[in-house]
Parts: sequence; C-alpha cells; structure tokens
Amino acid sequence: MNINDAFYIGYITKTRGLKGELQLYFEFADYAELDLNVLFLEINKKLIPYFVDSIKLHNNSTAYLNLEDIDHVDKTKELIKKKVYLSKDKMPERDPDDFRYTDFVGYLVVDEHEGEIGEIIDVQEFPQQFIATVDFDGKELMFPLSEDLILGIDAEEQVLEVELPEGLIDLYREI
Repeated sequence: MNINDAFYIGYITKTRGLKGELQLYFEFADYAELDLNVLFLEINKKLIPYFVDSIKLHNNSTAYLNLEDIDHVDKTKELIKKKVYLSKDKMPERDPDDFRYTDFVGYLVVDEHEGEIGEIIDVQEFPQQFIATVDFDGKELMFPLSEDLILGIDAEEQVLEVELPEGLIDLYREI
C-alpha cells in the first residue's frame, strides 16, 4: 500500500510481556470508531500490513494488541516506535456539523488590530486549552484558541478573525 492511500493513527510505543503484545498510542482523535483488523506499519519507508489477532482499547488513547505471527517479544523489537496507518477507506465519516479546533489548520488568521497574521499550521491540545500555531513571517506564533479571543469564523473562506492580547504579536516580531 502507498502512504498516500492511508491515514496516520498513531505509533507503537512498547511491548508488554513475553508473548509479543504491543502497546499502540493513538494520535487519531476518534480511535474508538476505527476498524482495526489490519494495521499498516511504516518500515523502511514502506507500509507493511499486519493482521490484528486481538486488541483491547483503553481510555487514555492507547490499546494493547497482538498481531498475527508476532508471538514472542523477540519478534516485536523492529516494530517499536513505528508509525501506524490504516487504509483511507477505513476513515470514519464525520458529521458535517462536528467542528473541532483541529479543523482550523489551514485557516488564515486575521487580527482585529494587526490585520493578516498568517496561516494556522498546527493545533495542539493541552490539558486546559487548544493552542494554534501560526506561520508568522517564518516564525511560529502561538496563541490559545479561546472564545474570548475569537471574534468570527468564516468557514467558507477559511478565515479566523481574532483579537490577540496586546503586545503578543510584538513579542514575536522581536524574536
């Protein structure tokens, strides 16, 4: 399978026990909705299919799983830290009204006072809030995605209107 025909869901973090059990850490938000019968691991820049014998999902974005033909800890060593993908046809459908902060990636940020700031290149979730990272003249400007700062959202034009705290943009200009 080609990597363009797949989507990234997480990576193998470690082994557990001697019988080849692996821990998978999900970086895909809706991991409980995924069909996890066949996983593709990126090994030497190629996606290699592995069939899942058993899997147990946990609430902390992890799962323990056993793969076919991986029945001993010695066979798992090459799989640790490998990225895990699924075929794009296994991507769960989302309700069009189900908007998430991560959907802001690619939006142009326009500040009420400063004008165009740049494009959102990443959104990270922290315990208290989501943080947007904007490409600001080649620098990474970060700000919280707080309802207090967001003035408007134009989903059609992919524009996020904000009023950033006074002095924030100046800090990034000085760097």
